[in-house]
Amino acid sequence: MNPRIEIHTDKLTHNAKQISKMTQGYGITPAAVTKGFCAIPQVAAAIVEGGIGILADSRIENLKKLRTLNARTMLLRLPMISQAETVVKYANISLNSEIKTLKALNEAANIQGRTHQVILMIDLGDLREGIMDDFELMAMIRQIKSLKNISLVGLGTNLTCFGAVIPDEKNLGRLIDLAQKIEKDMGQSLEFISGGNSSSVYLMMEKRMPKGITNLRIGESILMGTESAYGKKIPDMHYDAFQLVAEIVEIREKPTVPIGQIGMDAFGGKPIFEDKGMRKRAIVAVGKQDFATHPVKCIEPGVDILGSSSDHMILDITDAEKKYFIGSELKFTLSYGAMLALTTSPYISTQLVSGGLG
Repeated sequence: MNPRIEIHTDKLTHNAKQISKMTQGYGITPAAVTKGFCAIPQVAAAIVEGGIGILADSRIENLKKLRTLNARTMLLRLPMISQAETVVKYANISLNSEIKTLKALNEAANIQGRTHQVILMIDLGDLREGIMDDFELMAMIRQIKSLKNISLVGLGTNLTCFGAVIPDEKNLGRLIDLAQKIEKDMGQSLEFISGGNSSSVYLMMEKRMPKGITNLRIGESILMGTESAYGKKIPDMHYDAFQLVAEIVEIREKPTVPIGQIGMDAFGGKPIFEDKGMRKRAIVAVGKQDFATHPVKCIEPGVDILGSSSDHMILDITDAEKKYFIGSELKFTLSYGAMLALTTSPYISTQLVSGGLG
């Protein structure tokens, strides 16, 4: 059915293998972030096939889908106390910053006869989640020691997501120093020194990753083939594993400038138009309700995107190399945000494609 998103699982397996190879050289165990495609189990399985043994997601609903796969599961969003029971049930590991939540997880784990693993999050300046004060951190660790069903397995940080702070040797170095201090205090090593997400991948590309980082939570780099600090492509990766397919519902010759007084569009913006005379335009049946304002790019030669309303995308096909008709399909590559929105939309169908990497 159209519109649809085509997911090339063989390309994702390839990307996962490349990331596994890259991280292995630095002694890093990657966790593949599955929220970008709503944790479709077959897609996650393709990533596991690429050699990644930890699957991470922000939503318990998504982690439930992954329970049959041969992989550990990690909850990325700070747990809600109201979901403590399901967090322990479906996540092997969770990221935490509040002792009250840890006590709730401990109680839930005790009832279920489990030990729940936790990574304490450290705020290194991005100002999203995490502990900033060293004294508070050490006090929390002393309290964790009394929680019999909680196992502290690591320290982590999140960068670029809110404050857009770039991970570097200095801030990740501080995370490593804190971890070493805690290991000395606890008398045991931590499995995870989790140095962020796909925005940290550029450090490996530039051979600058600090020694001591043992984990990265990687979504965009596997799914899109890019690092997210500067948006650079990672060599030898596939960048089109996710493609939007949309169907043409109108083709007309129309002016390039609207006729009449210009006000706000449906989303509160005031558009600007360049007068190019009469042009052949096509409308496809997909719009901002499906991919919001996130960028998509038509891969068909000579086709330009003019804009979108809630339900329609308007294209200039005057210079297109192909001839299009009502019912013709056009393909689009996606930004990470567009992929996330499209796979979340109930109006977009999903088609898994395998074989013929291209």
